[in-house]
Amino acid sequence: MDAQAFWNVIGNYNKQTWIIQIILFTFMLLAIMLSYMQKVKWAAKFSLGIVNLFIGIAFFAWYGTEPIQKFFALPLYLLCGGLFFYESWRNKEDMIKRPNLIQITLLLLYLLYPAVSILLGNSFPQMVTYIMPCPVISLSIAVYAGYKRKNKVLLTLLTIWGLTGIKSVIFNAYEDIILLIAGIYGVCILFKMYRTKSESY
Repeated sequence: MDAQAFWNVIGNYNKQTWIIQIILFTFMLLAIMLSYMQKVKWAAKFSLGIVNLFIGIAFFAWYGTEPIQKFFALPLYLLCGGLFFYESWRNKEDMIKRPNLIQITLLLLYLLYPAVSILLGNSFPQMVTYIMPCPVISLSIAVYAGYKRKNKVLLTLLTIWGLTGIKSVIFNAYEDIILLIAGIYGVCILFKMYRTKSESY
């Protein structure tokens, strides 16, 4: 997949879904806030399930043009979305802790994603927005890391995509260095989970 094909998919997706993106972004932020406030503990996972499924279906299945998008990214996002739904039901009483310094940094970097894309010379529709694959995974890792009980399969899938942030140099999408940072954080969490008897499964 070359860089131009990569940005063409982004442009087509943004032009056709910007209204839905605004709705999903607002819903997701409210849900995450409710979870951090301990009002609806499962809301963050439920909203991330919806958004990951939307990315899989809309971005990769509908607008995707390359085999890697159809046969790698699509099933990965569908699995992540489904597992977030499962987690929101199976561990609905699991509380999310206040974010630590790394998680706060990742949350702030997520919010800066579009600004960084603009500063790098991109403009709408060929720019990175909040409801796109890489920002959503960065946010998913930052938020899910705060839960006490973590599904190793889900966290591994999120981390795998996080590490694809290395492509930031290949596709001139340097904003995805944020994704790579999130992926490295995911590796650290997984390593700690395997070394200690944490509440994971």
